[in-house]
Amino acid sequence: MREMRLYLLQRATAALLAPLILVHLVVIYIATGHGLTAADVLARTRGSLAWGAFYGLFVVLAAVHAGIGVRAIAREWTPLPAAARDMAMWVTGLLLVVLGLRAVLAVVGP
Repeated sequence: MREMRLYLLQRATAALLAPLILVHLVVIYIATGHGLTAADVLARTRGSLAWGAFYGLFVVLAAVHAGIGVRAIAREWTPLPAAARDMAMWVTGLLLVVLGLRAVLAVVGP
């Protein structure tokens, strides 16, 4: 039952990430097409709750998705016991959340 929940959660995060990735790529395309520099982008995102929420959600979904993916890969490719695979999942997910949210804060924070 737990395997099925993790499977469904990973598929759900993939479905939610798809439109966020598309928006992210469109924004990059538009920004580079208009010749914006990194400083220009940071000036526009600084203090924006909308961009903070967008990329905060992006980070959390990606961290959950990646953590579960690391666990699945470890199950298929290594002889690690279940407890070690679960630990790899949690460490990966938490590390990505912490690093990702720090990056979001750096881009949209005061």
